[in-house]
This record gives sequence, structure tokens and C-alpha cells, in this order.
Amino acid sequence: MSSLKLGVEVVGAHDLLAKDGQGSFCAFVELEFDGQRCRTTTKEKDLNPVWNESFYFNVSDPNKLSSLPLEAFVYNHNKANNAKTCLGKVRLTAPSFVNYSDAVVLHYPLEKRSIFSRAKGELGLKVFVTDDPSIKPSNPLPAMEPDVVPKSISKEKTGKRHTFFHLPNAKQPQQQQQKVTPAPPQQQMNYGVHEMKSGPQAFLGSSSQPFDYALKETSPFLGGGRIVGGRVIRGDRPTSTYDLVEQMRFLFVRVVKARDLPSKDATGSLNPYVEVKVGNYKGITKHYEKKQNPEWNQVFAFSRETVQSSVLEVVVKDKDLVKDDSVGFVRIDLHEVPTRVPPDSPLAPEWYRLEDKKGEKKKGELMLAVWYGTQADEAFPDAWHSDAIAPGDSTSVSPTYIRSKVYHSPRLWYVRVNVIEAQDLVPADKSRFPDAYVKVQIGNQILKTKPVQTRNMNPIWNEEFMFVAAEPFEDHLTFTVEDHAGPNKDETIGRTVIALNSIDRRADDRFVRTRWYNLEKSLSDAMDSDRAKKDKFHSRLHVCVCLDGGYHVLDESTQYSSDLRPTAKQLWKSSIGVLELGILNADGLQPMKTRDGKGTSDTYCVAKYGHKWVRTRTIVNSLNPKYNEQYTWEVYDTATVLTVGVFDNSQIGGSDNSRDNKIGKVRIRISTLETGRVYTHCYPLLVLHPSGVKKLGELHLAIRFSSTSMVNMMSQYSLPLLPKMHYKRPLSVIQQDILRHQAVNIVAARLGRAEPPLRREVVEYMSDANAHLWSMRRSKANFLRLTSVFSGLFSAGKWFGEVCTWKNPIKTVLVHTLFAMLVCFPELILPTVFLYMFLIGVQNYRYRPRYPPHMNTSLSCADAVSPDELDEEFETFPASKSSDIVRMRYDRLRSVAGRIQTVVGDIATQGERLQALLSWRDPRATTIFVLLCLVAAIVLYVTPFQMIALLAGFYVMRHPRFRHKTPSAPINFFRRLPARTDSML
Repeated sequence: MSSLKLGVEVVGAHDLLAKDGQGSFCAFVELEFDGQRCRTTTKEKDLNPVWNESFYFNVSDPNKLSSLPLEAFVYNHNKANNAKTCLGKVRLTAPSFVNYSDAVVLHYPLEKRSIFSRAKGELGLKVFVTDDPSIKPSNPLPAMEPDVVPKSISKEKTGKRHTFFHLPNAKQPQQQQQKVTPAPPQQQMNYGVHEMKSGPQAFLGSSSQPFDYALKETSPFLGGGRIVGGRVIRGDRPTSTYDLVEQMRFLFVRVVKARDLPSKDATGSLNPYVEVKVGNYKGITKHYEKKQNPEWNQVFAFSRETVQSSVLEVVVKDKDLVKDDSVGFVRIDLHEVPTRVPPDSPLAPEWYRLEDKKGEKKKGELMLAVWYGTQADEAFPDAWHSDAIAPGDSTSVSPTYIRSKVYHSPRLWYVRVNVIEAQDLVPADKSRFPDAYVKVQIGNQILKTKPVQTRNMNPIWNEEFMFVAAEPFEDHLTFTVEDHAGPNKDETIGRTVIALNSIDRRADDRFVRTRWYNLEKSLSDAMDSDRAKKDKFHSRLHVCVCLDGGYHVLDESTQYSSDLRPTAKQLWKSSIGVLELGILNADGLQPMKTRDGKGTSDTYCVAKYGHKWVRTRTIVNSLNPKYNEQYTWEVYDTATVLTVGVFDNSQIGGSDNSRDNKIGKVRIRISTLETGRVYTHCYPLLVLHPSGVKKLGELHLAIRFSSTSMVNMMSQYSLPLLPKMHYKRPLSVIQQDILRHQAVNIVAARLGRAEPPLRREVVEYMSDANAHLWSMRRSKANFLRLTSVFSGLFSAGKWFGEVCTWKNPIKTVLVHTLFAMLVCFPELILPTVFLYMFLIGVQNYRYRPRYPPHMNTSLSCADAVSPDELDEEFETFPASKSSDIVRMRYDRLRSVAGRIQTVVGDIATQGERLQALLSWRDPRATTIFVLLCLVAAIVLYVTPFQMIALLAGFYVMRHPRFRHKTPSAPINFFRRLPARTDSML
């Protein structure tokens, strides 16, 4: 019997349907799971019953948990005939079964049990999985008596069931009660929480830019074969799991341990270490003090391309202050080294007897394992690499920050804090009422309420704040009530500290209970839980605090977001596909540093998608590094972006405080990738410097997106882009910017504590932390993007102007004919429009983009930007330039804002003129307009609509001979209407 159990806590129900004729309800709940049934107690005459009862079900086969549904039925007990009536049910599947630490109470809308039944209200459940052996399963419910089986059950159709996958929404009951036919567990419909904007593209070509900055498609030989046009052509070589990278062969040497080593100095001690040498490359293990049986268990990887020797030489040495002495040698012929291909088991190490330089046996043995392998070997990530040092450098040891690693960003929560009121405050100066305010703090995040002046000691604020916190919670939530006694004179009245682990969690906008907290004078007293029991009198603070798990914590811009799931794991949906990335190599990198009189770079790549960050190993002293590392992510929404950046490792040969230089980054939107196709391209690494845009090299990537369910993926396009809480209780733009900044700081701090650390400048560059700052270049680019969007409308207006001016008489006559047909047969208008768009889409399919989008210098206005604008864009915040420069930029900004102000004023003027038509602001104009409306109503009543439309169309498209150069009478009338500009100061 498996020890795995499913726990269900039945919290309560809300707004149930009355059934006893007296406006009440005798409710109980029955739970069914894996052939087991349990029921709660009956709550009489209560439409909002509360149970708070827990039940545990045995899971007979944990492997089948994903296919086992949990069903909860709400019944009304009729005492008159001892019968029960089902008024709704809730059906949950595997995505709702999470660990106890991630479980929160969710209120599910009750569904109809049959077509003819009724359902109303919600049921609150907390569902979790536990393997605690001390928990005993609940007593099962005996079989129902035949006379109490409701008729609705016997007539129920079992062919179709409704599966609930998302949070309830009281305002949208129809969306909640969509019926879905369940598929097998591995093919069930995955309803995500995101929405993508789709539509026909009028302009498929990208803005022109220099050829050197363009994307280039390649056809490399990868592990699965050659890539030609996105397809894999299988070769003679065997395929491997690393089929998106080139196979790189390495010589692996595992130095395990040594025994019976001889002493080398007069004291009889030995400080051993091992030097592994192949050709000009050397790797050194750590050394031990006074140990003759050391254990290292270190792996060295030498690239086979750079190995120019046929002998592997392993030397055991004694660390000394003056000169390191040789203890013994082990020499291995590389032609005799075996080849290991995963999934073969690791090669067993062997004992080798030490020899001297002449080949004679000496005392002591060394355990080694030597084999040839590829980057698919499990020893590869933690191995010392020969490309991490320069040839002939015997002093460099590969530090931990050179190795490739995978990071997971912390799970972020929004903390909602509502400061309501305080009670019985005791200020230091008792002769006056306090001017009190509350300072709320989590780590480095500090927010304050407004000072409140009251005529008593019980101020009321009722202000709400939002913070960001990361699991595991390390900081506490601190409330400090202070008295603003005067300028720069704030006195602390009291404070209280709340542990974030003790705060209620919610996944929707359900009511959270408010609490009173005692205020202590000092921080140590506030953190002492026993202090409150000793003191009888306390000032108190009334607050409402909760962890909002229904939001997605934005730690990157929504335009480049790589994950849109909510914080609460219970709301996560199944993945819709798999994204595979092969980081092949970089070419033509620009030198970022000087070493031995030559320019060089020590580069590594960082890729971010969702919560998973990956970092390749650092390739030292190479302007054309080869990484050939492959990584995989699960995709939950196609409206997300993969970001890959290249950086120069400044810790090599520099101080730990040196910043890693950015070389460039690439963004790839998942929705632009065809499923199953392998994209192999060289992406230009473009970086904007104060001197202008520069290309610092090219990055060669192989990308493949595979969909696990086409139906689930297509259904994503009808769902909201963000979780439901972003629309039910939206955050303001200012709040989002502040919280995003705090989230980036938290992620950077957590990843910076990993080993090796992912540095803050890397996280900020990958997350576009400074994208919200003002940039004249970016403003111009956005304006040109806007004009490009409306260029189709402008072109249509220009074409219609040519028709009206009879520039091409034949085309104009045809347009008149088509217009007359559409007016006479209006039912053809919409079919014609949609058929026209269909034909345009079919025609553009031949010219669809065959490559992902990439950085465009022309679109970004980076190729013609002035040096002063670039200098302003790279200016710190707040500004650090001289006052003259800041004044000049401020005047320029005022000039631009003045033009925008004029345009906004003109738009407002036109709207006010429309309002003036019926406002009698100009009594003569309103009289004329009212009389014209009366005449138009009579004429339109007696004249067929087709005739009016035909005459109006022909009048607009009349020949230039019948036109005047002056504006028409309606335009003149509209321009004479008054606006409110004369009332402005």
C-alpha cells in the first residue's frame, strides 16, 4: 500500500440555492476519490455553511494520480423523506493537486450535475498531496441506501463531464461553466491564462538595415545531422540527445585518490597535489597538508581538437615553499584510452603504480579513470576545462565561476498590506495629539502612510500598499508607528514585526481576515513573542495582510516576458510544448581586454526563459569561442520571449568587484517559431554605446519548439494574457514599475548568492531593468512605429483621394460600380470584406518570414541618432552632468513636450466642437443644427436608405469639375463652432 495520500480540507460554501421552501438549506458535502467516499456533517438552515473539516484519501497507485479526479458534491438533506438533492459539484484533476506548502484555499463555482439541474454558489476547498505516514486515511462512507438515491443521479448522463481548471469569476458565470470533453490525462486540454494578439500582417518585410547587421541562416552539422532549411538530414553518424549542438570530443581524466605516498622532507610529512598534463595544457588539483592518503575526486576535460600529444602524463607532487618536488609519475598512451557514450555507466577507476622519470616503479599508487567522451557526459558540467586557461599556463586553476550552471530564480509573491487604524497610542509628548503615520518595511522596501491629525489617540488611515517578497522568506514585515512632531523630528511610538511565513495566502480576491497587533517600543521587544504575555497594556495596530498568489509578479517588461504564470502553483496549467536551445559558438567577437599585449575576451552566454536561467562555461582567450551546450525549457504560453546574452567575464585576471561587460543579446519570441522546425541562424550582437551602435560579433544558435498538444496551444489565443487577478484588481502603471524594480533587485540579489554567482549587471541587462527611463531615440522609434501602423490607413486614404479626383477614370468608374452594388445589396458588404482579408492572408503566406525577428537598428533609430541624444540616454538617474547640459536637455524636452501639448489641445478642441452642437453655447449654430436634424429626419424617413447612401457616395466621389477649392459648407460650419480654449489661462 502506498503511503501517498490526498488531503482535502472542506472550508465552506457561499451563496447556496435555498431548497427547503423557507429560504434556507441543510447542506453537507460528499467527496469521491479513487473509489473512496467521505462526507461532512450537515449544517442546517445555512446558505453560507462553514465546515473546516479535513479528509485524507489513500492513493492506490501514485503513477496513476494524474488520471484520478476528485469530485465534491453539495447536497441538501430533506428530513421529511430522508432524501438528498444534489445542487452542484466540483471536479478537480491532477493540476490542482500540489504539495501542502503550496496549497491555498480556492473557491470553486458549483457546476450542474445534469442538464436539467440547477447550480448556484461556490465551494471552498484546499487540496494537497502528502506522504506523511503518521496521517491516517479518513473513514469511508457506507454505500447509499436505495431509497435516498436522487432521481437526478439515476438519469445522469455519464458521457460528458465538466472539468474545472481556473479560478472562479462571479462576473462571468458563462465562461466558468464551459463544458469540455475530457481526454486521457496525458492529452487533457490545457487552459492557460494568457492571450496573444493575432491578425493579418499588412507589411511582412522588416525595415532596411545594413547587411552586416542582418540575420544569416546557416546549415551546420549537428548531433542529429545536417540542418537544411529547418529540416534535419540524417547522416551516417549516430544521433544523440544533444542533437542541436555539434559534438565536441574531450579527454576526461578523473583523479580519485592516492595511497601509501612516500614522504619527501625531513619531518616525514607530505603536501600532495596532482598535475595532469596533455601537451601544452596542465590542470592542477588542490593540495592537502600533511596527508599521505589524499582524496581529490576531480575531473579534467581536455578538448581533443587542441590535444597535440599522444601521451597523458599525471604527476603527483609535494607542495613546498621553495620548489615543488615530484613524488611519482603515471603515463598513459592516449591510443589505448576507451570511448564512453552515454547512457553507458561511468568508467570504473583503476589503481596505477607510481613511477619515476626512468620508468622504474616507486612507492605509492594513484587511482585514475581516463576516457574519451562528449559534452553529453555527466562529468562535463563540473569538470575542469582546458579551454578555461591559456596553453602553457600551469598556475591558472579553473574557479567555480567559469563552469556552466543552471539557476532557478526565486518564487516571487506580492504582499498586500492594508493599514487600517491604530488604537490607544501613547506619544512621547502627552500634551498634544500625535500627527501619526505608519512606516511599512520589508527588507529595503519602505512605504509610508499619510500623517493623520486626530483629536484622539485612535488615528485611521485605511491605506493599501503592495510589496514583493521571495521564497524562502528571509525578511520580516515591520510596522512602525511614528509621530511627526516637527521638521526632521519623528518620534517612534511603537512597532510590530510579522513573519511572512505566518501570513495568509490567497489565489483570488477573497476576503482576508484583519488582525490587531500589539505595538512595542523597541525592535527586540517586537520580535519577542513572549513579551506580549508579560505586559498588560499595549497600543495596537489594525492591519490586513496577505500574500497574493493570483498575480504574476512582473520581474521583466511585459513586452519581453518569458513567464506569465501566477505565483500560486495551484493555478498553473500543463505545459503546451518544449523549447530546445543549442548555443553553438560566437564568431568575430571584439576584444574586451588586453592580455600579454594582445586583445582577447573571456566570454560566456546566459539564457533566460521562465524561472530557469542557464550559464555556459567561460571560454578563455578566444574571439571565436565554441560552447556547444544544449538546454531545454517547458513552454506554458507562446506569447513569451527567450533571451540569450553574451558577456565578458571580468573576474578572470581582475578583481571580484569588476563588472562583467555586455557584448550583446538576442530575443526570440516563441509565437514566431514554427513547431518542429530547427532554426539555425547567426544573430548579430548589437550594443548601443555612447559613441553609437556597434556590432561586437555574431552568436550562432539552434532553436526548436515542439508542441505537445496543438489544441491546447491554439486555445491559448482566446485566453487572457495575464492571470485573472490582473483584471479583477488591476495594478496601476506606477505600481507595476515600482514593483518590477523591486522584483529585479530581489532576483539579482538571490542569483548573486549562488555559486558561481550570476552578477547583478547580468540580471539587469537580461531583464531590461532600465527600459522605462526616458530616451529621445526610443521616443522617436515609437513614433515611427505608430506611423507605420497607420500607414495602411494613410495609403487607403490616398487611394480614395485619387478615386475622388478621377486621376484614373477607369478605376474610378469601377469603384463607382462596386459601390453601387454594395449599396443595393448590403448583405454582401461583410462577406466581401472577410473574403478580401482571407485572400490577402493566403497571398502573403508565400512571403511569410522564414526566420525569427531580431534586433533592427533602423527600427530602433540607432543608426542615425545624434551623440548628444545617446549621451542623454546613458546618463545616470538622477542626472550627474553639468547644469548647462542639463538645462539644454530640459529645454529640448520642453520643446518636444510643447508640440505634443499642441496636438493634444487640437484633438480636445475638435471634441469640444462636437459637444457644442447641442449645448447652445453658440445659439445660432445650435439652431441651424437642430433644424437640419429635423429636416434630415423627415427626408431619411421618406427616402430609401439605399438612395441616400448612393447619392452621398457619388457626391463624395464627384468629378473635380464639380468641386470648389474652398472648403465645403459642413466643414466651414464645424470649424466655426466654439471650443473651451477661450476659457483657458
